[in-house]
Amino acid sequence: MNKIEAIIRPERVDKVKDALAADGFAGLNVVNVVGRGTQKGVIYQGRAGEKYTVDMLPKTKLELVVADADTDKAVDIIVAAARTDNIGDGKIFISPVTQVVRVRTGDRGDGAL
Repeated sequence: MNKIEAIIRPERVDKVKDALAADGFAGLNVVNVVGRGTQKGVIYQGRAGEKYTVDMLPKTKLELVVADADTDKAVDIIVAAARTDNIGDGKIFISPVTQVVRVRTGDRGDGAL
């Protein structure tokens, strides 16, 4: 099993969520975060001509755990739905998960997904 953490643009969350659900990946968590990466923020100019930089931008983190065999498929779905071809589209991190336990039934492993 693998945990997929995808940091994406907030406006792409519904598109990614719907694309994942259409392929059977219904379970996920969504967290609003702020951060910076290659984009390093944006510069705004006020009415009086003053400039200010916002270097911590709002993003959304999606977290889901999938079977090993489904990892590449889920990642491909996220990339296709989240991509705008502009800087700041996000990153995806994949980590191994050693165990999953469903609280309601006590099921463990892939059966608990």
